[in-house]
Amino acid sequence: MAKVKNYIGQFHPIVWVLLIGTVLSRGAAFMTLPFLSIYLSRHMDLSPIVIGLTVGMSPLMATVGGFIGGHLSDRFGRKPVMLISIFTVALVYFGFTAATGQGWFILLNALNGLCNSFFEPTSQALMADLTDKEKRMKVYSLRYTAMNIGASVGPLVGAYLASTSAKLSFAITGTTYLLYSFVLVILLKKFVLPQAGHSKRVVSFGDAFTILRTDKALRYLIIGIILVNMGYVQIDSNLPQILEGNVENGIIIFSTLITINAVMVVFLQMPISHVAEKFRLMQVMVVGTVFMAAGLVAFSFVTGWTTAILAIVLLTIGEILIFPSNSMMIDQLAPEHLRGTYFGAAQFRKIGNFLGPLIGGYLLSQFQGQIMFWILSITTLGGVVFFSAGNKFFMNTKVTQNKKNTKFT
Repeated sequence: MAKVKNYIGQFHPIVWVLLIGTVLSRGAAFMTLPFLSIYLSRHMDLSPIVIGLTVGMSPLMATVGGFIGGHLSDRFGRKPVMLISIFTVALVYFGFTAATGQGWFILLNALNGLCNSFFEPTSQALMADLTDKEKRMKVYSLRYTAMNIGASVGPLVGAYLASTSAKLSFAITGTTYLLYSFVLVILLKKFVLPQAGHSKRVVSFGDAFTILRTDKALRYLIIGIILVNMGYVQIDSNLPQILEGNVENGIIIFSTLITINAVMVVFLQMPISHVAEKFRLMQVMVVGTVFMAAGLVAFSFVTGWTTAILAIVLLTIGEILIFPSNSMMIDQLAPEHLRGTYFGAAQFRKIGNFLGPLIGGYLLSQFQGQIMFWILSITTLGGVVFFSAGNKFFMNTKVTQNKKNTKFT
């Protein structure tokens, strides 16, 4: 019992609420978003390219919104940015229940991406504000684990609702986000937040862009993650269409794969992260990229359960290595007074989440799923070039960045 209290006591109560909220909100979101392309295909009779555009609107808006939201959280504080954005996300999902045309889905999914891109970097920055440096990697790993606990349950419920009442899944997700926002209102009112999220040293947008443009390690990191995400996002966008059309029980296989992916992350994230801590972050990300590319190639040969499970296992190992390391690297690169801005800038990686469904949809309509996966696996491997280049600059970036920041403060 004492060990449990000590474990819980090492993190701020707000951090734990954000972790629990991540489980619930991601679980609800995974009832809907992975099945959005199927819903549009069944009910809107749209081409793969248009579906890819609709699904990709969320990450497209997130590329710009993340930087803006992160910067605003540095300038005006974490609290208002988080509360306004998460409340709007709740309204977006209620909007999905009433949407009847393609235009509405594009608009709502764009707003969904924009608001989530405000909330995500701000909440990550707040977790860092409230956590000692030596414990932050553990927090980022726990956060990623929390995301996947939710993702392990959401798809199973979503697979059922997709064939019975898809709009009910939108309503459930909206309600979950609304309750989450109410809890945060109460909690953020109760506790006094540190001033790291509201500093007079915060620079202007122009100066922030200048800082980020001159940070070579950050730039290489973002470009590499963009290429990785172009491949990874196929799991949510074009893979369900391929499985539904070409493999018996394709939807059941797809929902099971999403659950396997999430369960693997839940149980393997911490032990793999423990081993990965012995190596440089970008070296870990290079290895993860190779595994992810191998998983995409394996998906090109999927004919049933065995090959599908092998593919998702390879891809998940890559995911476990890449994404928490990405968050930790952003934290290490960021000056204290620009943490929100840096986490926001990292949202530019979602350019890959926008381009991936669009390019994948084009390749799927012109060729076939196998060729699509081959091309995008090669694209994903391109991330290795940028991670390797970033490794050259990473060790000296922190000192160099601090010197450059002084002329703006």
